[in-house]
Amino acid sequence: MIVLFTDFGADDIYVGQMRAALVRDAPAGTAIVDLLHSVPNFDARAAAHLLAALACQFPAETIFLAVIDPGVGGARDAVILEADGKWYVGPDNGLLSVVAARAKQIRIWCIVWRPQALSASFHGRDLFAPVAASIAAGQLPVDKIEATGKLDVHFGPDDLPQVIYVDHYGNALTGLRASNVPREATIEAAGHRLRYARVFADAPDGSAFWYENSSGLVEIALSRDSAAAQLGLKIGDVLKVIAS
Repeated sequence: MIVLFTDFGADDIYVGQMRAALVRDAPAGTAIVDLLHSVPNFDARAAAHLLAALACQFPAETIFLAVIDPGVGGARDAVILEADGKWYVGPDNGLLSVVAARAKQIRIWCIVWRPQALSASFHGRDLFAPVAASIAAGQLPVDKIEATGKLDVHFGPDDLPQVIYVDHYGNALTGLRASNVPREATIEAAGHRLRYARVFADAPDGSAFWYENSSGLVEIALSRDSAAAQLGLKIGDVLKVIAS
């Protein structure tokens, strides 16, 4: 299975081209899963925390083709990461670093191969997709990579006390793992202080709250309304956890 995680936008021209490259190069019958194409634009740090949370839902041997790459065509490296039995292919700009920092076992390679037909601005299609397809075929492309053992850009394993994604309901996902936040704590966001509720049904209509979402992250929500609109939340807003 190859899982796509990008900021390309589902309605633009890029996802289809990348999927076409995978269909061309990956073994017949390889499942291609569109995990998310509305990752916050250009935001490798937010994306790194979102990817680390979402990847937990997938089995070993899954290949994540992750492309949030504002530095495409520049000096940043292209890498393969194997972390606890899952594979990640993408730019070395911090995007894969939270997964790497939290994993028990990792291996890292720099992709030194460049195809003859390589767009300077679309490495997702021309570089990362063919490499992901090779891994899906069970063939780590040893002639195209060099073991490096490290990433150049590190965000570290710690949680990120910020809003990292807003879904179409207006719920604000954060970079805080709920297991690290006491249920008695208050979370302050955009000047609002929010208490914990287990699920939407436990919160009074019209009241904002925080809860543990299905990916294990702290999420800020408003029963039957948009928390982002009503509270003025946006990507990058800093949160404060206040112990009771």
